[in-house]
Amino acid sequence: MAVYALTGFSLVSLLSFGYLSWDWMKPSLVTDVSMDPMEKSLPPAFSKPPHIIFILTDDQGYHDIGYHDSDIQTPMLDRLAAEGVKLENYYIQPICTPSRSQLITGRYQIHTGLQHSIIRPRQPNCLPLGPVTLPQKLQEAGYSTHMVGKWHLGFYKKECLPTRRGFDTFLGSLTGNVDYYTYDNCDGPGVCGYDLHEGENVAWDQSGKYSTFLYAQRVSKILATHNPKEPIFIYVAFQAVHTPLQSPKEYIYRYRSMGNVARRKYAAMVTCMDEAVRNITWALKKYGYYDNSVIVFSTDNGGQTFSGGSNWPLRGRKGTYWEGGVRGIGFVHSPLIKRKRRTSWALVHITDWYPTLVTLAGGNVSEAEGLDGYNVWPAISEGKESPRTEILHNIDPLYNHAKHGSLEGGFGIWNTAVQASIRVREWKLLTGDPGYSDWIPPQMLTNFPGSWWNLERLTDSVRKSVWLFNITADPYERDDLSDQRPDVVRALLKRLVHYNRTAIPVRYPAENPRAHPDFNGGAWGPWASEEEAEDWEGGGGPLRNKNKKKKCKICKLRSFFRKLNTRLMSNRI
Repeated sequence: MAVYALTGFSLVSLLSFGYLSWDWMKPSLVTDVSMDPMEKSLPPAFSKPPHIIFILTDDQGYHDIGYHDSDIQTPMLDRLAAEGVKLENYYIQPICTPSRSQLITGRYQIHTGLQHSIIRPRQPNCLPLGPVTLPQKLQEAGYSTHMVGKWHLGFYKKECLPTRRGFDTFLGSLTGNVDYYTYDNCDGPGVCGYDLHEGENVAWDQSGKYSTFLYAQRVSKILATHNPKEPIFIYVAFQAVHTPLQSPKEYIYRYRSMGNVARRKYAAMVTCMDEAVRNITWALKKYGYYDNSVIVFSTDNGGQTFSGGSNWPLRGRKGTYWEGGVRGIGFVHSPLIKRKRRTSWALVHITDWYPTLVTLAGGNVSEAEGLDGYNVWPAISEGKESPRTEILHNIDPLYNHAKHGSLEGGFGIWNTAVQASIRVREWKLLTGDPGYSDWIPPQMLTNFPGSWWNLERLTDSVRKSVWLFNITADPYERDDLSDQRPDVVRALLKRLVHYNRTAIPVRYPAENPRAHPDFNGGAWGPWASEEEAEDWEGGGGPLRNKNKKKKCKICKLRSFFRKLNTRLMSNRI
């Protein structure tokens, strides 16, 4: 049974229902899946399953790679991209959790309940346990699977951890951002804890090692100890180049001529990450993996302009549905590619990696029902047309509704106050509040004064709630055609309605004081028992333990932290 539009609900009503349900989507909830079933066999050119290395960077801007005419040096990434296939029509999500969830599940976030914001450290929330994940499918195909880096898909109970979701090993952080050396993360004043984990244990002994180096070294160690005759999948989710802006001094010195301090530190972090990729590539060659390997490089969202990132010449930034927030850097490097050294304009989305990589591995994608991704390997390797013709960027019914949006403004088809965005072939539609919308040239980052910041904020107060662009002809989103082409607007609004009918309820529960690191030995980690997790999943309300004595203690703690959080909310990270 489909879950119909949530747009008529208020935030209060959603809260009263505990954000409705933790009953994750069954395959029958997704209609009109047009992807053809794929047979369980390797592509004709492959004699054996390839080794797969998926590298994901954090907050790297579209402009912040050498081959996009950047002022940042990325020689290794440039070389890998030049010898492989550059993806210049490649899309990701505007923030961390959504991109990672869609990569791991092959599903749009409206089909996992993660369509609003990110998973915060104290929320009893995680990637839904129902869908079979990408690493689980690869395990079924005989792969050894490893994850190194940032998870950010929830951890409130052990079943949510990477090692329970398909990875044989894990070294990395569970939350969204940590110190690059100490691995401390604060989710608000006084709510701080250590976050570096080895498997399901806290890796206290690794503190003090710069994370970019640590993660590259771990990948090399995995390759050195694995048998290259057996297929391996390594998901390398670098923390770089997310804040805090930290880098070894020798890398910062290279960019001493940059006037903006944030940009200088950011550039150093990008170059440091580039060298880490070089070391990983060298390890692939040294230990005998390279000739039968596929390296995928992707960013997770657009760059954050006030933290040194640049998406020029695209509009917008991280957290927005403008191209600067959702068009990513992506390329594939592999000796197995048939047509190398070229740029592909095939439409590709981050959900496509799931069916593409599973198919390369010889797995059966048809068994993973409900996927929103497509197998795009023929488009990448052979230059064939992409099977994808549209992308649902998202529908977020909980995001602040646009003041000037209405159902009437959406021709009675769609409430344009709701934040949503979709692309169908060359057309892109945005409704609601897409986020900060200015274009920020790289030179503006040299001196980023408050006056420019205020201008950027003011430009978004325009009285609009619908935008339409021919994104192929106008990739910089400068010519709004919504008034000239109401026929296209209507057609795309109907597509939003179609997708919204397949959406499952948003899962964004209230934070729980039990998650405080002080109750977990000073580290972030799972805090809910199996029984407690079931209670939280059932209604999203207070814990309902059978042990009344324990419940009383938890209530006192909850009351204390609720009062504390109320006073500190305005200063919250």
